Amino acid sequence: MGESHTRGPHLDPISGRLQGRAALITGGGSGIGRAAAELFARQGAQVAVAEIRPELGRSAVDAIEAQGGTAFFVQTDVTQEASVQEAVNATVSRFGKLDLLFNCAGGSSPQDALVTDVSMSVWDATISLDLKGTFLCCRYALPHMIEAGGGAVVNMSSGAALRGSSPAHVYTAAKGAIVSLTRALAGAYARHNIRVNAICSGRVNTERVRTSYGIPGQAGNVPDPMNVDEQVKAYPFWFGEPEDMANIALFLASDDARMITGAAIPADGGRSSY
Repeated sequence: MGESHTRGPHLDPISGRLQGRAALITGGGSGIGRAAAELFARQGAQVAVAEIRPELGRSAVDAIEAQGGTAFFVQTDVTQEASVQEAVNATVSRFGKLDLLFNCAGGSSPQDALVTDVSMSVWDATISLDLKGTFLCCRYALPHMIEAGGGAVVNMSSGAALRGSSPAHVYTAAKGAIVSLTRALAGAYARHNIRVNAICSGRVNTERVRTSYGIPGQAGNVPDPMNVDEQVKAYPFWFGEPEDMANIALFLASDDARMITGAAIPADGGRSSY
């Protein structure tokens, strides 16, 4: 089953920062997406959990409902246009509108490498999941957000997009493109009262990361080109939890960030700054 980040209403009461909003969160069954789905619901949003793995999506919905929130699961493959369109339509059908989109579905491959070495199959899979998925979700969600009178889009990028040292060139290309797409969307849709921002995250403690690259003090199954233990010595805020990213997404989705659009927020513990 997916990771649970439920803290319970008694520890994190609904304060209503997203009260009355309808949100679609891709990759909402695990990791950052799961944490955001639960947090958005605690803040009053109705949440559509778009997830490719049914057991994870349903588990997230169960957790949200257990804490008193409103959510439903829609099986979604963000690399497939028809699936994305169906997820958006299902959200609008269930909630009557769409105010918030959090493009969280994505990932990297342990086989990612330098441009001269990487397999083109890694290119096809990574670009499709990270970039095409984000593009498709915006393509179908934005018209409904315009109809609702505005809203907010939050895209997941990476600290890798802000620096040139990552050896994972396909992932870097995809996440860099998301930053540029974010700026373009922000400029194009501002007149419709829609804000679009990106989060450029550091390494986050998710099941995928633990299994592949590892976390401080715990090696993964593949060689870690960045050496997480050395990185956290130099950048102690570089490694975080899913809730850390979810909190940033909440801020960007809420009216608290009403003056922020077109921004790529570095949440990488300073690695892109010094």
